[in-house]
Formats: sequence, C-alpha cells, structure tokens
Amino acid sequence: MTEKELMLAEQLYIANDPELGADNQKARRLTRLINTASTASSEDREQIQRYFRELFKNTGENFWIEPPFRCDYGCHISVGENFYANYDCIMIDVCEINIGDYVFFGPRVCVYTAGHPIDAQIRNTQLEYGRKIRIGSSVWVGGNTVINPGVTIGDNVVIGSGSVVTKDIPSGVVAAGNPCRVIRPITEKDRIYWKEQEAQYKKNRSL
Repeated sequence: MTEKELMLAEQLYIANDPELGADNQKARRLTRLINTASTASSEDREQIQRYFRELFKNTGENFWIEPPFRCDYGCHISVGENFYANYDCIMIDVCEINIGDYVFFGPRVCVYTAGHPIDAQIRNTQLEYGRKIRIGSSVWVGGNTVINPGVTIGDNVVIGSGSVVTKDIPSGVVAAGNPCRVIRPITEKDRIYWKEQEAQYKKNRSL
C-alpha cells in the first residue's frame, strides 16, 4: 500500500511522501487564494466558492466558509447543503471528514482527524495515523470547539462553545465541556419555545 492508501485506511503512515506532498501543495495554493481573496462582491464570493469546490471532495450547492480557512489536503473533506463555517476554521483531513446538511460552525472550530503514537520512540520515527470524523445534519458547533479523531456527532445536536469532543455524541442532544459530554436532550419544549420566538420575530418585522 502507498502512504496515502495507508493514511486513508486509518493505518500508520509517514506523511513525508511525494504523493501526499503534491496534495498538500495543491491545498496550500487554493487556501492561499481563498484567504487572500476579496469578499466585497457577489462575484468575489462565487470565485471563493469555486476554489472550495476544487479543494474539497464534495460540497452542497449552497455553502459558505468565512476566510481564513486552513486544511492539510482538502480532498478528503465533504460538506452538505447549507454548510456554514465562521472565521479561522481548521480541518486536518488526513482521513475523511464528512459533514451533513445545515451544519453551522462558530469561529475557530477545529476538526482534527490526525493522531500520533503515544510511545515516543515510535512517534519519533514520524509514523502517524488518522481516524475519520463524521458530523450529521442540523448540527450547531459553538466557537473554539475542537473535534478529535474518530468522533461521530449525530443529527440535531448543539455543541457548546469551547468544547473538546473526544467521544461520539448521539443525535438530539445539547453537549458541552472538556471533555464534551451530553448535557440534556433537545425536546418538544425547545421546539415550541423557538417557534414562539420565530412568531414574535415575524410580528416585530411587520410593525
């Protein structure tokens, strides 16, 4: 197996490899273009989206990521419809990162698939590994959250700001903390409250 094949198979690999180097250089070129582009006009924003479509494995039709953005390769990242990431998002995609529809990231959310051996002697040989990350649909991730290798986050989840997500989070919950843990379920009471708030907003707009 090549180093890239080993990496994507979640096996030990060495990143100092010509194929991986070429992928990384492409990502550096595209992220430089993204991070130095103007966002003043709709044409500017469309160009940035074209760069992201070239960078990522898959995207939805509608999405937006506020520059600056950083990643290792980009070609292992898939985002769904209506994905939004605020400033300073980092995705270390040595393995696949799959993100569903209607997922919102606050500023400085970091998604890390990369890991290194605990044993220093092995780590010093430059061997490393990765674990895939999956984030479902209708997820809101608060600012300064770190999502660690191998984590799966379900659908309809709120992750509180500043969380460090080290283990899977089930669907339909609010979770927060370091390490991140489930705080409570998202309930019908929540839905009713926010529908009332939406109705009040519409009323205020009509005044």
